[in-house]
Amino acid sequence: MKQSTIKIDVLLDPNKVPEQISWTASDSTADMAQKAKAMCVAFWDGADKTAMRIDLWTKDMMMDEMADFYYQMLMTMADTFKRATQQQELSDDMKKFAEAFFEKFKAIQLKEQQ
Repeated sequence: MKQSTIKIDVLLDPNKVPEQISWTASDSTADMAQKAKAMCVAFWDGADKTAMRIDLWTKDMMMDEMADFYYQMLMTMADTFKRATQQQELSDDMKKFAEAFFEKFKAIQLKEQQ
């Protein structure tokens, strides 16, 4: 059996707000740690039937980046759900929600700029 390791480093300011997030993976072809402005990690506890999450973002993460990040996560979660369950219709519904969410965000941003 092969083991793979993912390491996440978070640099915090004095108020414990993330300033920098970087990660490495033992199976990655990248030579250096990869930087990120945000991360969401979820684990499923099968015994308790609960999701445990770690959501962090750096203070320089812009609002439009966060909306794009969530849009992309929702889209990829829909793809993952389809692969795991073969539920095409539910996956499509998730993607429709993601698209509506992103369009609504863009409309709100446009309205606030006027």
